[in-house]
Amino acid sequence: MIYIEPKILDRINSWLTPVFDEETQATIKDSIANNPKDIQESFYKDLEFGTGGMRGIMGVGTNRINKYTLGKSTQGLSDYLHQSFPDETPKAVIAYDCRHNSKTLAKVVADVFSANGIEVYLFEDLRPTPELSFAVKHLNCHCGIVLTASHNPPEYNGYKVYWQDGGQLVPPHDNGVINVINAVDYANIKFEANEGLIHYIGKDIDDVFINASVTNGCVGATQEAKDNLNIVFTSLHGTSITAVPETLKRAGYKNVHIVKEQEAPDGDFPTVESPNPEEPAALKMALELADKVNADIVIGTDPDCDRLGVAVRNSENKLQLLNGNQTMVMMTDFLLKKWKSEGKIKGSEFIATTIVSTPMLNKLAASYNVDNKVVLTGFKWIAKLIKDYNELDFIGGGEESFGYMVGDFVRDKDAVTSTLLACEIAAIAKSEGSSFYEELIKLYAEHGCYKEKLISLTKKGIEGAQEIKQMMIDARENPLKTVNGSKVVKIEDYDLSVAKNMVTGEEIPIDIPKSNVIIYYIEDGSKVALRPSGTEPKIKFYVTVNTPLNSISDFKNTEAQLDEKAEAILKDMNLV
Repeated sequence: MIYIEPKILDRINSWLTPVFDEETQATIKDSIANNPKDIQESFYKDLEFGTGGMRGIMGVGTNRINKYTLGKSTQGLSDYLHQSFPDETPKAVIAYDCRHNSKTLAKVVADVFSANGIEVYLFEDLRPTPELSFAVKHLNCHCGIVLTASHNPPEYNGYKVYWQDGGQLVPPHDNGVINVINAVDYANIKFEANEGLIHYIGKDIDDVFINASVTNGCVGATQEAKDNLNIVFTSLHGTSITAVPETLKRAGYKNVHIVKEQEAPDGDFPTVESPNPEEPAALKMALELADKVNADIVIGTDPDCDRLGVAVRNSENKLQLLNGNQTMVMMTDFLLKKWKSEGKIKGSEFIATTIVSTPMLNKLAASYNVDNKVVLTGFKWIAKLIKDYNELDFIGGGEESFGYMVGDFVRDKDAVTSTLLACEIAAIAKSEGSSFYEELIKLYAEHGCYKEKLISLTKKGIEGAQEIKQMMIDARENPLKTVNGSKVVKIEDYDLSVAKNMVTGEEIPIDIPKSNVIIYYIEDGSKVALRPSGTEPKIKFYVTVNTPLNSISDFKNTEAQLDEKAEAILKDMNLV
């Protein structure tokens, strides 16, 4: 018999009361008898809001996604809305993705909101996350919810909260909401819906959103250029099938081949091990189709359609998957080029990226005389910049993990508009006798060649969480002095809010919110970042290396040298 700590046992016993339905109680009793380790995992803590909201495995318990944990969060959010807007009838909009139970759980959330006198707009069926962000502002709602676990395995689901501006919760509202949620007793959740306050929405919002995506995503490709571009697209069984094909069609793209085996939304994601466009295996079927139809570009989106993977033909005419930094650099450059050609760059514009993304964005921004603002990981921080600097014009922003946002009509990463933008870039380049890939190499020749490598270590469960915690403690207490034979010259610790010059000993405060991230800057110009994931049981290591690219013809050799250097750094840190 596995020993269950008294504190955990108290949590379990509280769910064996009449507050919780008979099915929940029966499941708990069965797990106690037959799977005590699992029941400990389910109750040892409360699910927390991370960089992407609340995300976890579905099932019973305080550490699981279920009607009660979502009900408690929604009850707390309802209370907070009434506190924040005492003289208004608050309005909320709810969307959900293709995951198991998403539709049912979305209705639970709608029920609790309506029971608390909040007017609800509920999408009639699954929709992309960026459309939810758009709908918050379009419908003048006070908040929005999307039920999604992004690219996590099938057993996961999640709950992301958006505020009035269409961006995810940020200070002070994030802590305010969490404090109110923590004070909610499960017995006080109002589950009885006021159906008169629930309105179903769909095509009316789709049309406005898709038209806005076309307006923002088109950067000048002619119809002839569009006609000559051959595209393969896969939704990886997710929500993008409801928006991306129609967006491309309205923008004038006719040669779009959809991977039929992955077209139907399916929470089991049956054709992939992981529906994550960061992983080459996820785009295998799309790449195979692309070779059959001789496509110029391949694009795949994750289940909630906020991130995209892009593959283009390289200098040897072979399809090559780009990393998120490369896609972000290309998209940002084309947006900047468009703004410059239209005479819109006047010194009050900015782009944005995150602390673990490529430093190449700094070089790119400087070349166009715009500011590059660098924030914590998580698109909520990029969206917050738009509010914080409303006197400036936001052009676009992205992060290394395959997310990008074009303009500010959506306040979260948006694979719908970004897919169109990627196709525009490819179409324009091809019409000019170049290619997406060649244009990327030209940017490297101009600004320096940057390569990135990401290693993620998965550490599941209670023991895994403790192991990740200890790894970060060790990194703080015994920081690296050298990496791959080169001295560490600066360490930024975003949890301690200090940047320390390791040569002079000088310490400078870091003036952004705290986060559990450590970044090493190395004498040879390389950079290594350590960050536990906010949404998955992982710790991530980001390596960036760079060197000048003397000529476009030298790219292949230069790239190989950088790949070797990045690999050597990972070996030196015992990560490969």
